[in-house]
Amino acid sequence: MNTMTLWHLNGWEFAALAFAALLVGFSKTAVSGANTVSLAIFAAVLPARASTGVLLPILIAGDVLAVLTYRRHAHWPTLWRLFPAVAAGVVVGTVFLMWADDGIVRTSIGAILLLMAGVTVWRRRQADAEEEPDGVTTRAGRAKARSYGVLGGFTTMVANAGGPVMSMYLLSAGFRKLGFLGTSAFFFLIVNTSKLPFSAGLGLIDADSLLLDAALVLFVVPGAFLGRWAVNRINQRLFEQLVIAATVVGGVQLLVR
Repeated sequence: MNTMTLWHLNGWEFAALAFAALLVGFSKTAVSGANTVSLAIFAAVLPARASTGVLLPILIAGDVLAVLTYRRHAHWPTLWRLFPAVAAGVVVGTVFLMWADDGIVRTSIGAILLLMAGVTVWRRRQADAEEEPDGVTTRAGRAKARSYGVLGGFTTMVANAGGPVMSMYLLSAGFRKLGFLGTSAFFFLIVNTSKLPFSAGLGLIDADSLLLDAALVLFVVPGAFLGRWAVNRINQRLFEQLVIAATVVGGVQLLVR
């Protein structure tokens, strides 16, 4: 099937998805969590359930580029501490998707987007307060890793929206920019890759969706290069404000659709 007619797309809809794919690449190498805007665009243009399956390979392509860029800065003890809880969250999310129809998934994605916007605002206020973060080896740090891991696994499975959750956790654990980017790059590459059999088993990934992915993944690469160029130049505070605003608009649009 021609990728331009897949999902009955017109030119403007494909252009919106292409922009969302470019933003995925940008977010993976510059501002983690910004791809919540991509999530809103995909869920608005495509059927809500199908959008999660189409977006997943695009996210993985962005993860690969991020790992190639920041692979030397990952903190593996943190990753190993998170993975068991994330796996539990992914299983819960898979069970949810087994019975949820498109309307429920669309509403859930909208609610998750608004939740993630609130999480991001709270995260920024915590950063502004400059409180001492919990160490990842303390009891409080381990409890935090488990709670954020389960929530991150569920949100990433249901809506590919684990970015803000993990961003908040890594920042609260005291990670600086390069360590943050390197650790999150490996985290999402491993988690998103592990989601492939679940998504395929639920029928969210098939030959038609992969055809659309093949057309859209070309836009991830320039987005990643743009993010790598901008990471040390971008006004982070202004960009996060724009991302939060766009995420809220996308979430509300899905809830009232």
